[in-house]
Amino acid sequence: MTTQSDPCILAAIDIGTNSIHMVVVHIDPTIPAFTIIAREKDTVRLGDRDPKTGELTSAAMERSLATLKRCKDFAISLNADHIVAVATSATREAPNGYEFLQQIEQEVGIVVNLISGYEEARRIYLGVLSGMDFQNQPHIIIDIGGGSTEIILADSDDARFLSSTKVGAVRLTQDFVHSDPISDKEFAILRAYVRGMIERPIDELRTYLKPEEEPRLVGTSGTIETLATIHALEKLGSVPSPLNGYQITRKDIKEMLKRFASMSFEQRLMIPGMSDKRAEIILAGSVVLLEAMTMLKIETITLCERALREGMIVDWMLTHGYIADRLRYQSEIRQRSVFKIGHKYDVNLDHAKRVAAFALSLFDQIQGTLHTWGSEEKEFLWAAAILHNCGLYISHSSHHKHSYYLIRNGELLGYTEVELELIANIARYHRKSKPRKKHIPYSKLPDIQRKMIKQLSSILRIAVALDRRQIGGIARLDCKYDPEYKTLHLHLFPSQPDDDCALELWNLDYKKLVFEEEYNVKVVATLEAAPVKV
Repeated sequence: MTTQSDPCILAAIDIGTNSIHMVVVHIDPTIPAFTIIAREKDTVRLGDRDPKTGELTSAAMERSLATLKRCKDFAISLNADHIVAVATSATREAPNGYEFLQQIEQEVGIVVNLISGYEEARRIYLGVLSGMDFQNQPHIIIDIGGGSTEIILADSDDARFLSSTKVGAVRLTQDFVHSDPISDKEFAILRAYVRGMIERPIDELRTYLKPEEEPRLVGTSGTIETLATIHALEKLGSVPSPLNGYQITRKDIKEMLKRFASMSFEQRLMIPGMSDKRAEIILAGSVVLLEAMTMLKIETITLCERALREGMIVDWMLTHGYIADRLRYQSEIRQRSVFKIGHKYDVNLDHAKRVAAFALSLFDQIQGTLHTWGSEEKEFLWAAAILHNCGLYISHSSHHKHSYYLIRNGELLGYTEVELELIANIARYHRKSKPRKKHIPYSKLPDIQRKMIKQLSSILRIAVALDRRQIGGIARLDCKYDPEYKTLHLHLFPSQPDDDCALELWNLDYKKLVFEEEYNVKVVATLEAAPVKV
């Protein structure tokens, strides 16, 4: 396959049972990665099929055609080079599904691919993987749609097990919810039916797990996003942005479901964070989630905002030569995302990589003597080092504060909300004032995380000083700690034999004060002789 080198804009449309979604992205082949430009969504209820024939109704198809025309016009206005579209459960099962797709092609001019439940699950996996770091740990992904639920077992390398079961929020509501509030009898029948339907795929999934493995549960799409939004509003008073990485316990979901079951539609509609269309089907969707978590014996679910549409984009990139090495792509989500943000905000990446190399070298050489942080914290330090200067994109004045804001809100993928906060704070304190309790949101973090920020940001200060001229004047550093005199000797090796690195040494003398205070050591820097090239 020929590797593509030209950037492009791609629109991906998902024609689902409940809604039609579109995402428009800019694909950068140099990383490779994509940046979301715009999203569009409309609830069309294509799954409201004729109860006698099972066919898509004229009203639902007309709503869908109108939405698809708007999506196409919007994509064209954003200069989309390509539009890809898929249809899922409702269209797949309707006797007139193919006729509907032909109508779309004739009236809208979009060719829609009808995909199987298995293929839908595979693309959901690709979408989740594009936005979440699996860290070589098995993950169970659950995507509750309008007509079906996909349950997937996957790791960083591939999907081990894919399933699609005909239990969706719209389908279940139509078939089992006929009273308002739902009667005890209907509620019991609904739960029993869901258990019976998902028992087989969950039992089969377990056969692909090794005895010692403890998988992490990830949830995607509308039902789970709504539950997370409601939960965040009630527990935190606001909805985190991004919501990616937000966690809910099984106990909380159980309590929310109990509350939904006792309410009428109008009462559910009054819940902050609940839309009118979601209020109709949230009960059934919540039943699927709770029963799945109970059968899996997993206590916490983590939200991923990426799913089928983003998986369509990754799949398109794979098949069109934008991703040459799939496994490498799948295992480097965090790194790619950091570099993508660096490109976006015009970071001098050569300088950033040198700073990161100095920071990690210093981290490694004093590990076990001056600090006990591990690989996870080292990764946070790396990301902060690469992006520490991204705030220059806004202004040089107080650019460290701008760096905090851009990292915190820059759509870094593969990190949780807490991890983004830590990285942003480490970068924020690479210059000027050291961390203080009066600083918000630093002050809201637990003591252990504040300590980590103080210690890692002081390492970053040293690393920044060592490339003060941003020309690579210093090639490497060696550290030696003298515990008797509490002195850290930094042996600096210049890149050129006639370079006195005066600016780096001057800046280091200034920057080392915070490091010395934090680690209770004296830092002594010595410029060694550079090797003479023969």
